[in-house]
Amino acid sequence: MTQATLAPPAQAPAPHATAVAARRTAKRKDVLHWIAVHSLGLAAALFFVLPFVFVFLTAVMSDNQALSRDLWPHDWQWSNFRQVWDTPGFLTWWRNTLVYAVSGTVLTVVSSLPVAYALAKFRFRGRNLVMVLVISTMMLPPQVIIIPMYLFWTRQMGMDGTLYPLIIPMAFGDAFTIFLLRQFLLTIPKEYTEAAKVDGCGELRTLLTVIVPMIKPAIAAVGLFQFFYCWNDYFGPQIYASSNSAAWTLSYGLESFKGAHHTNWNLTMAATVLVMAPVIVVFFFAQKAFIEGVTLTGVKG
Repeated sequence: MTQATLAPPAQAPAPHATAVAARRTAKRKDVLHWIAVHSLGLAAALFFVLPFVFVFLTAVMSDNQALSRDLWPHDWQWSNFRQVWDTPGFLTWWRNTLVYAVSGTVLTVVSSLPVAYALAKFRFRGRNLVMVLVISTMMLPPQVIIIPMYLFWTRQMGMDGTLYPLIIPMAFGDAFTIFLLRQFLLTIPKEYTEAAKVDGCGELRTLLTVIVPMIKPAIAAVGLFQFFYCWNDYFGPQIYASSNSAAWTLSYGLESFKGAHHTNWNLTMAATVLVMAPVIVVFFFAQKAFIEGVTLTGVKG
């Protein structure tokens, strides 16, 4: 009779190895969870970033390579940017765009702020009706009133071939800017304005010394909105300044540059980069104030 040999009992894994395996499993789960949560954001980021990367890489290619299927430049042609910058008229377009964007932004904010303050803090009959009328002006696209406005500025005022028909109206306020500033002003407690009036401040002094320092994020947000609009505006300069090349802006001049260099895609992309660069830089340095202002506006209705 043979005696069965008993197998030795299995040894339990060491506590240290178990802890290491548990940490690896938890880390793997965290990585997979992060990818699952942020996959849509990463896809959206690539969707928006890749066109800019393509434009930049094409801008530093040679003439022949820009017409090929290559996606990566063989020889980085940084001189393309210099060639575009030295193009006759490009510096003038740049200066006109800067004047248009800066002056338009300043005039819009300065003229819209008192109106927004009055609609938010003053109590008078018909205030809501006035606000509805201001908002209703945003429903009218500029193409609807462009013919009478064009006849007024060119025939009556004689400002054809200039940017004045685009800059001067901004001194009379903007409905979108008024709306955003009013929404932000509604979040400021009335006790601040009442305390300023007790100290002897008038409405204008209260606005400048008490309210303005408190709404800097909102002012930065609407200022950036207006700056971007003026910088990228193509319709307005095409209507009023097309007859005078000395008054062209970058958006309209870029179309002319593209027509003259339709076979030199590297130069066209280099010009596009030079047009986009200031907007990207401005937003990069002011994004905190911009996001804060957009987030805080509209808290109250």
